[in-house]
Amino acid sequence: MDPRTPCLIGIAQRTIREQPGPEPLDLWEETARAAAGDARLPVERLDSIQIVYTDSWQYDTPVGRLAERLGATPRHRAYSKVGGTAPQLLIGEAAARIAAGDIESALVTGAEALATRRAYRQAGEHVPWSHPAVPKPPYGWERPPHPSALAHALFLPVHTYAIMETARRAAFGLMVGEEMRDRGRMMAPMTEVAAANPYAWRRTVRTADELAHDDRFVGWPYARSTVAVLEVDQAAAVVLAGTRLADRLGVPAEQRVYLRGWAYGEDTWEVAARPALGASEAIGDVAGAAFRRAGLGLDDMDALDIYSCFAVALRQACDAIGLDSLDRRGLTVTGGLPYAGGPASDYVLHSTATMAGLLRARPGHGLVSGVGMHLTKHTYAVWSSEPGGRLGSASPVFVAEEVPLVDAFEGDGVVAGYTVAHARDGAAERGILVVDVPGGRAYAVVEQAELLAEAESRELVGQRVRLVTDGKVNVAAW
Repeated sequence: MDPRTPCLIGIAQRTIREQPGPEPLDLWEETARAAAGDARLPVERLDSIQIVYTDSWQYDTPVGRLAERLGATPRHRAYSKVGGTAPQLLIGEAAARIAAGDIESALVTGAEALATRRAYRQAGEHVPWSHPAVPKPPYGWERPPHPSALAHALFLPVHTYAIMETARRAAFGLMVGEEMRDRGRMMAPMTEVAAANPYAWRRTVRTADELAHDDRFVGWPYARSTVAVLEVDQAAAVVLAGTRLADRLGVPAEQRVYLRGWAYGEDTWEVAARPALGASEAIGDVAGAAFRRAGLGLDDMDALDIYSCFAVALRQACDAIGLDSLDRRGLTVTGGLPYAGGPASDYVLHSTATMAGLLRARPGHGLVSGVGMHLTKHTYAVWSSEPGGRLGSASPVFVAEEVPLVDAFEGDGVVAGYTVAHARDGAAERGILVVDVPGGRAYAVVEQAELLAEAESRELVGQRVRLVTDGKVNVAAW
């Protein structure tokens, strides 16, 4: 074996259940030290420190502050952008640098303390955390939302993913109630996995019937019990090293987990620009590239963790890679984002650490996927207790074609996908539609209470609607 072959040798996770808890910097340090201890590597010897973007707090120099805490002087430093693919992109970068001989070891860590932020907010107190960035930097997304999406208040994932869900539901010919029952059957086993995971945020087993009939909607047809829970205090870290360093550190062979192959790709950035709202063209190509690089296939996987921020993310993945949503292996090793916890951009660090722990205990192969933004970005990574394959890179293997967006439109169109936004008190607030119109697609809103009630009781996809506009916002009626 090439002595520069990268392997994962250290893992750590932390969940804080009593709020207020530590700030993200404290959690970075704690998990970094724990993962390095697991790897038998003194933290001051880390050649690379990379941190996943935290929504909880903007530090002046995040990597610098952690390196200072650890007493390390890493040659390579990185702080990611926003998105659920960020952990795998950092891990892939670390593995590539190790394989090239540029570095021998790397730490990737991330933490969120959004539950603690909520506790301070509810108490009417300011967050007393250290080293704030002054001035506060812009939010860490790679691209801001489209102006037309902002004009129609469409930027929250709970609404964009729900639109894609209704489009898929119609494409598969499912009735509204059928989709909800199917979602309950798919996600109930995930609650059982979370109940057995000591790091999971929600550890209560739920039945398929309970999940299917939850009417606490956030973005119809999604209820609170089946979407990612963001306000958590969680942290994770992994340490990678070349096999030569792992040998010198005395890391047992059974503790080493190998990145056999991985890939990255993108669908369209705007929901309305996607050729098929209910499907992903990119996922199949990205997963296929990861499997080819690993020299393995879906049937070779002993465990799976499919990114699960919303049900449609699971469903589109299953559709694209030929996976039964009730596969005997299960869809998650953690319990998924709605139950194990969805700490903003960090989740894939938790699923990777959990997968590594499983592969240490039961040698084999595991698949871990990531999703970024509005089902826009995708990563697939094959991990194994056996070395082999070839790594891959962050170069996109697929970038989708786009349907033109029409900002302002007046006239007739056909609904391609939709959702109904709900307020904190549970009341339906407004409908948000993606409408096929001559020349492309347009966003529109629905405000009439009787139309909102109708939208939640029958299939609206395929319905002809009339749009009027003030030049910025399109309003639909039928």
